[in-house]
Amino acid sequence: MLLFLNKLFKKPAHPFNMQQNGEKSYAKWQFDNGERTIAFYLAGCSRDEMFKDKNVLDIGCGAGGKSLYYASIGAKRVTGMDIMEKYADDSAALANELGLSDKFEFVAGDAAKMPFGDGAFETVIANDAMEHVGDPAAVLSECIRVLAHGGRLCLNFPPYNHPYGAHLSDAIGIPWVHVFFGQKSLIKAYKKLVKDLPDGEERISFRISARPNGEEYFSYINKMTIKKFKKLVAALNLDIEYYKEERFARLPILKEFLTRMVVCVIKK
Repeated sequence: MLLFLNKLFKKPAHPFNMQQNGEKSYAKWQFDNGERTIAFYLAGCSRDEMFKDKNVLDIGCGAGGKSLYYASIGAKRVTGMDIMEKYADDSAALANELGLSDKFEFVAGDAAKMPFGDGAFETVIANDAMEHVGDPAAVLSECIRVLAHGGRLCLNFPPYNHPYGAHLSDAIGIPWVHVFFGQKSLIKAYKKLVKDLPDGEERISFRISARPNGEEYFSYINKMTIKKFKKLVAALNLDIEYYKEERFARLPILKEFLTRMVVCVIKK
């Protein structure tokens, strides 16, 4: 049923597919969309407050394209951090192409255990990252630790019940598919849809892991909801300077399903 329905929906544009088709690398796609990541915050803090002459940490930087965009618009230096070490070469290649190698560094590692000193960055930015980290509380705590006094943590994420909150839109175009189908069905369908792609096995290993008992699960998302995030922020007693839920429609009872992005600026 899932596979049949999927044929009726057009897949949203996805950087993995663009890269596979030779249209644009993931790193370049990120760079070209860098301005979109900033737009969420501008009602709460200015571009200069975020980047001008600042040491910036970009959590979950992926292939480093957005980090390099921040470097191109005034940041003093940008450190991109991602758990996927394979992106080091891609980010370095784009940095060299853009002439920004002296303003950028890629660090592979876990954002819950950062190798940086206290107060090392004036701005920490985490776009589409909080829904992926394994220990959100530890990551937020670390972000505050490495943030300088008076600095800002700017983060946004699509809540889990967003139409494409399952993050499977490189292969499945059905909105809210994770609401209507269970995880076993989603895993089976996703594997079938991508297994014959040149990078199919890589996509599968990136998204799916197995528990000790052999049960497979989507390990690349933590099912972060608006409710969970608010509870987390309250428990850590963080100083929220700006907060907004960008919604498709104003129906409070369904806000978890109709919110396209949660936007939050936290000041230290």
